[in-house]
Amino acid sequence: MSTPPAEPNPHDDTHSASSRLVAAGRHIDRTIATVNLPVTRASSVLFESLAAADAEGAAAMAGELHRSTYATSGTPTTMALMDALAEIEGAPHRCRAALMPSGLAAISVPLLAYCSPGDHVLMSDSVYGPARTFATTLLRRYGVETEFYPPTIGAGIEALIRPNTRVLYLESPGSYTFEIQDVPAMCGVARARGVLTMIDNAWASPVLARPFDWGVDVSLLPLTKYWGGHADLLMGAAIVREEHWLPLWTAVRQLGVCVGGDDAFLVLRGLRTAEVRMRRHEATALEVARWLETRPEVARVLHPALPSHPQHALWKRDFSGSSGLFSFELKGATQAQLAALCERRRFFRIGYSWGGFESLIMPAKIASLRTSQPWTGGPLVRIHCGLEEAGDLIADLADGLAAMAAVASAD
Repeated sequence: MSTPPAEPNPHDDTHSASSRLVAAGRHIDRTIATVNLPVTRASSVLFESLAAADAEGAAAMAGELHRSTYATSGTPTTMALMDALAEIEGAPHRCRAALMPSGLAAISVPLLAYCSPGDHVLMSDSVYGPARTFATTLLRRYGVETEFYPPTIGAGIEALIRPNTRVLYLESPGSYTFEIQDVPAMCGVARARGVLTMIDNAWASPVLARPFDWGVDVSLLPLTKYWGGHADLLMGAAIVREEHWLPLWTAVRQLGVCVGGDDAFLVLRGLRTAEVRMRRHEATALEVARWLETRPEVARVLHPALPSHPQHALWKRDFSGSSGLFSFELKGATQAQLAALCERRRFFRIGYSWGGFESLIMPAKIASLRTSQPWTGGPLVRIHCGLEEAGDLIADLADGLAAMAAVASAD
């Protein structure tokens, strides 16, 4: 992008008042260093010459770094966030990042970018529900077949790869049921067979996992969650190895996918405290999870950092910590009992999203969200432990379990 032209001389009275209203205050001739990058709110990008506009357009279309002819390609604020994503999620690997208006867009746009009619996608059976819906509806309408595989299949995924398999889609841990996948083994198989790998890294990013070290090609992030951290924005991102950048960038440009500077600034602000927040989420959730393991109403707690978790060894090998999200299985509960557990809590509020400062609770409805490995356990409840004190959250859940028991007694 070129340097904007200087403002008219304020003492030049040859211009009309209306022209001055348009031109004044659009540039200063001194750079002032601030702690945070200023927010750029823009649509149009200006050039000194037609040749400069043409050259910038060609560079932007080619996906070159920091090149833009329109704010859909990027502004200083959105480019700063793209750079931060590539560095934090990808380094030391050579990666690029594209911003999306939501976490779901960060899933759907890459699948559209890399898949063509006739392709086959292997997707974990424990994926985020809207990702499954996208694969079985819109992606299917475009002639792409999705096959759901057991999340703990590991290197056995090789038996499911076909000549037309284009993408191996992973999510570790899985939604609601928190299976840890052997991602390095699966990526090794996929790479040997020429299959692109994508992972939904919502649970562990930006602090607790290094998916490109595992061999992943594309990491999909809901910046709405821990990156932003305050439940006040919607955004996603796809971080890709540089050799896979151009197809994604082309799809982003052609679909008109972009974000604004204000939301990008909020994510940049959020990432400064991300590690501090995530370590607090981790400690609180582990204390709550251990308490739940002692409760007679609870059949098991699905938290990868607990030694009781079936894939605890994989988690310990691949992750540097755990987030605030996990589930617990009840030995039994009616719908009325689940309502008593979840409703009217002081700190745990009913809500789907997570990764903010607040604690959330939601019963899992996964009967329609598993095909290769249907859920056969009891009622499942997912919670996100926010930044409140662990003791207060435990007391809140204790009240909920007591309310659940009261309903059972009344019945």
